[in-house]
Amino acid sequence: MRIHSSSFEPGKPIAEEFALGASGGFGGNRNPQLAWEHAPPATRSFALLCIDADAPTDPSLAGRDDVEIPVAHPRGEFVHWVMADIPANVRELAAGSCSDGVDKGGKRAPRGPAGARQGLNDYTGWFANSDDMRGDYLGYDGPYPPPNDLRVHRYFFRLFALDVDTLALPERFAAGDVFRAMHGHVLAEASVHGTYSLHPGAG
Repeated sequence: MRIHSSSFEPGKPIAEEFALGASGGFGGNRNPQLAWEHAPPATRSFALLCIDADAPTDPSLAGRDDVEIPVAHPRGEFVHWVMADIPANVRELAAGSCSDGVDKGGKRAPRGPAGARQGLNDYTGWFANSDDMRGDYLGYDGPYPPPNDLRVHRYFFRLFALDVDTLALPERFAAGDVFRAMHGHVLAEASVHGTYSLHPGAG
Protein backbone atom coordinates (compact mmCIF):
# COMPACT_ATOMS: atom_id res chain seq x y z
CA MET A 1 0.00 0.00 0.00
CA ARG A 2 1.22 3.51 -0.84
CA ILE A 3 0.05 6.97 0.24
CA HIS A 4 1.22 10.20 -1.39
CA SER A 5 0.30 13.86 -1.71
CA SER A 6 0.34 16.45 -4.46
CA SER A 7 0.32 19.17 -1.77
CA PHE A 8 3.90 18.50 -0.61
CA GLU A 9 6.86 16.37 -1.65
CA PRO A 10 7.83 13.50 0.65
CA GLY A 11 10.13 14.78 3.39
CA LYS A 12 9.86 18.37 2.12
CA PRO A 13 8.24 21.48 3.63
CA ILE A 14 4.48 21.80 3.95
CA ALA A 15 3.09 25.16 2.78
CA GLU A 16 1.43 27.62 5.18
CA GLU A 17 -1.78 26.95 3.26
CA PHE A 18 -1.97 23.61 5.09
CA ALA A 19 -0.78 24.82 8.52
CA LEU A 20 -2.68 26.20 11.50
CA GLY A 21 0.19 28.53 12.42
CA ALA A 22 2.06 30.80 10.04
CA SER A 23 4.75 33.46 10.30
CA GLY A 24 2.12 36.20 10.38
CA GLY A 25 -0.42 34.49 12.64
CA PHE A 26 -2.75 31.77 11.40
CA GLY A 27 -2.22 29.77 8.22
CA GLY A 28 -4.82 28.47 5.81
CA ASN A 29 -5.41 25.31 7.88
CA ARG A 30 -6.54 23.33 4.83
CA ASN A 31 -5.98 19.58 4.82
CA PRO A 32 -3.45 18.57 2.16
CA GLN A 33 -4.44 16.37 -0.75
CA LEU A 34 -3.82 12.69 -0.03
CA ALA A 35 -4.26 9.66 -2.28
CA TRP A 36 -3.47 5.98 -1.88
CA GLU A 37 -3.43 2.76 -3.81
CA HIS A 38 -2.58 -0.96 -3.59
CA ALA A 39 -4.69 -1.62 -0.51
CA PRO A 40 -5.08 -5.33 0.35
CA PRO A 41 -8.10 -6.95 -1.33
CA ALA A 42 -9.65 -7.76 2.06
CA THR A 43 -9.69 -4.10 3.13
CA ARG A 44 -13.07 -3.04 4.56
CA SER A 45 -12.17 0.42 5.87
CA PHE A 46 -9.27 2.80 6.48
CA ALA A 47 -8.08 4.87 9.43
CA LEU A 48 -5.95 7.98 8.98
CA LEU A 49 -3.83 9.89 11.48
CA CYS A 50 -1.50 12.87 11.17
CA ILE A 51 1.15 12.98 13.91
CA ASP A 52 3.92 15.48 14.63
CA ALA A 53 6.82 13.32 15.82
CA ASP A 54 8.88 16.27 17.10
CA ALA A 55 6.71 18.04 19.66
CA PRO A 56 8.66 19.40 22.67
CA THR A 57 8.01 17.39 25.83
CA ASP A 58 8.11 20.53 28.00
CA PRO A 59 5.20 22.68 26.80
CA SER A 60 6.20 25.53 29.12
CA LEU A 61 9.04 26.35 26.71
CA ALA A 62 6.76 26.88 23.71
CA GLY A 63 6.49 30.41 22.37
CA ARG A 64 8.81 32.05 24.90
CA ASP A 65 10.88 35.03 23.76
CA ASP A 66 13.67 34.40 26.26
CA VAL A 67 14.65 30.89 25.19
CA GLU A 68 15.08 28.78 22.08
CA ILE A 69 14.14 25.10 22.24
CA PRO A 70 17.28 23.18 21.25
CA VAL A 71 17.24 20.45 18.62
CA ALA A 72 18.35 17.96 21.28
CA HIS A 73 15.37 18.70 23.56
CA PRO A 74 13.39 15.46 24.24
CA ARG A 75 10.49 15.01 21.85
CA GLY A 76 7.07 13.42 21.89
CA GLU A 77 4.07 13.10 19.57
CA PHE A 78 1.30 15.61 18.89
CA VAL A 79 -1.77 14.41 16.98
CA HIS A 80 -3.17 16.70 14.29
CA TRP A 81 -5.81 14.47 12.70
CA VAL A 82 -7.73 11.34 13.58
CA MET A 83 -10.27 9.82 11.17
CA ALA A 84 -11.74 6.32 11.33
CA ASP A 85 -14.22 4.25 9.32
CA ILE A 86 -13.15 5.69 5.98
CA PRO A 87 -15.02 3.52 3.44
CA ALA A 88 -12.95 0.95 1.57
CA ASN A 89 -13.77 2.50 -1.81
CA VAL A 90 -12.26 5.91 -0.90
CA ARG A 91 -8.86 6.47 -2.48
CA GLU A 92 -8.37 10.23 -2.26
CA LEU A 93 -9.02 13.25 -0.04
CA ALA A 94 -8.94 16.50 -2.01
CA ALA A 95 -7.05 19.47 -0.59
CA GLY A 96 -9.37 21.50 1.63
CA SER A 97 -12.13 18.88 1.51
CA CYS A 98 -11.97 18.12 5.26
CA SER A 99 -10.65 21.42 6.65
CA ASP A 100 -10.49 24.89 5.14
CA GLY A 101 -9.70 27.68 7.58
CA VAL A 102 -9.31 28.16 11.32
CA ASP A 103 -12.20 27.48 13.67
CA LYS A 104 -11.47 28.96 17.11
CA GLY A 105 -12.80 26.47 19.61
CA GLY A 106 -12.59 23.64 17.08
CA LYS A 107 -14.80 22.37 14.29
CA ARG A 108 -18.26 21.28 15.42
CA ALA A 109 -18.93 18.99 12.46
CA PRO A 110 -15.78 18.53 10.35
CA ARG A 111 -16.22 17.38 6.79
CA GLY A 112 -14.96 14.06 5.49
CA PRO A 113 -15.94 11.10 3.36
CA ALA A 114 -19.52 9.90 3.93
CA GLY A 115 -19.55 7.39 6.76
CA ALA A 116 -16.17 8.38 8.20
CA ARG A 117 -15.85 9.56 11.80
CA GLN A 118 -13.53 12.35 12.93
CA GLY A 119 -11.79 12.20 16.30
CA LEU A 120 -10.26 14.76 18.63
CA ASN A 121 -6.80 16.07 17.85
CA ASP A 122 -4.33 17.25 20.50
CA TYR A 123 -5.20 20.93 20.19
CA THR A 124 -8.15 20.01 22.42
CA GLY A 125 -5.78 19.68 25.36
CA TRP A 126 -3.29 22.31 24.19
CA PHE A 127 -5.91 25.09 24.16
CA ALA A 128 -7.83 23.86 27.22
CA ASN A 129 -6.71 26.82 29.34
CA SER A 130 -7.24 29.48 26.68
CA ASP A 131 -10.43 31.54 26.94
CA ASP A 132 -10.20 32.42 23.23
CA MET A 133 -9.34 29.01 21.82
CA ARG A 134 -10.58 26.22 24.14
CA GLY A 135 -12.96 23.60 22.75
CA ASP A 136 -13.17 20.19 21.14
CA TYR A 137 -10.85 20.17 18.13
CA LEU A 138 -12.25 17.55 15.79
CA GLY A 139 -10.80 16.58 12.45
CA TYR A 140 -7.75 18.20 10.87
CA ASP A 141 -5.90 21.14 12.35
CA GLY A 142 -2.49 21.60 10.80
CA PRO A 143 1.06 22.32 11.94
CA TYR A 144 1.76 25.04 14.50
CA PRO A 145 5.21 24.28 15.96
CA PRO A 146 6.61 26.70 18.54
CA PRO A 147 8.25 29.64 16.74
CA ASN A 148 11.19 29.39 19.16
CA ASP A 149 11.88 25.73 18.32
CA LEU A 150 15.16 25.08 16.50
CA ARG A 151 14.07 21.65 15.29
CA VAL A 152 12.21 21.21 12.00
CA HIS A 153 9.09 19.19 12.79
CA ARG A 154 8.05 16.12 10.80
CA TYR A 155 4.35 15.47 10.17
CA PHE A 156 3.49 11.86 9.38
CA PHE A 157 0.25 11.02 7.58
CA ARG A 158 -0.32 7.37 8.53
CA LEU A 159 -2.94 5.30 6.72
CA PHE A 160 -4.12 1.92 8.00
CA ALA A 161 -6.07 -0.64 5.93
CA LEU A 162 -8.41 -2.56 8.23
CA ASP A 163 -10.40 -5.80 8.02
CA VAL A 164 -13.50 -4.29 9.68
CA ASP A 165 -16.12 -1.84 8.39
CA THR A 166 -16.22 0.16 11.62
CA LEU A 167 -14.08 0.38 14.74
CA ALA A 168 -15.49 0.00 18.25
CA LEU A 169 -14.99 3.60 19.33
CA PRO A 170 -16.76 5.85 21.82
CA GLU A 171 -18.68 8.81 20.47
CA ARG A 172 -15.88 11.13 21.61
CA PHE A 173 -12.57 9.49 20.66
CA ALA A 174 -8.91 10.33 20.15
CA ALA A 175 -5.87 8.68 18.57
CA GLY A 176 -5.27 6.34 21.51
CA ASP A 177 -8.79 4.95 21.15
CA VAL A 178 -8.20 4.27 17.46
CA PHE A 179 -4.91 2.49 18.08
CA ARG A 180 -6.55 0.27 20.70
CA ALA A 181 -9.64 -0.46 18.58
CA MET A 182 -7.70 -1.40 15.45
CA HIS A 183 -5.30 -3.74 17.26
CA GLY A 184 -5.44 -7.08 15.46
CA HIS A 185 -7.35 -5.60 12.49
CA VAL A 186 -4.53 -3.90 10.53
CA LEU A 187 -3.90 -5.44 7.10
CA ALA A 188 -1.39 -2.85 5.92
CA GLU A 189 0.04 0.55 6.81
CA ALA A 190 1.54 3.29 4.65
CA SER A 191 2.84 6.74 5.53
CA VAL A 192 4.17 9.93 4.01
CA HIS A 193 5.57 12.93 5.83
CA GLY A 194 6.23 16.58 5.28
CA THR A 195 8.09 19.13 7.39
CA TYR A 196 7.28 22.49 8.90
CA SER A 197 8.93 25.14 11.07
CA LEU A 198 8.23 28.71 12.17
CA HIS A 199 11.82 29.40 13.28
CA PRO A 200 13.91 31.04 10.53
CA GLY A 201 17.06 29.29 11.79
CA ALA A 202 15.59 25.82 12.28
CA GLY A 203 17.46 22.92 10.86
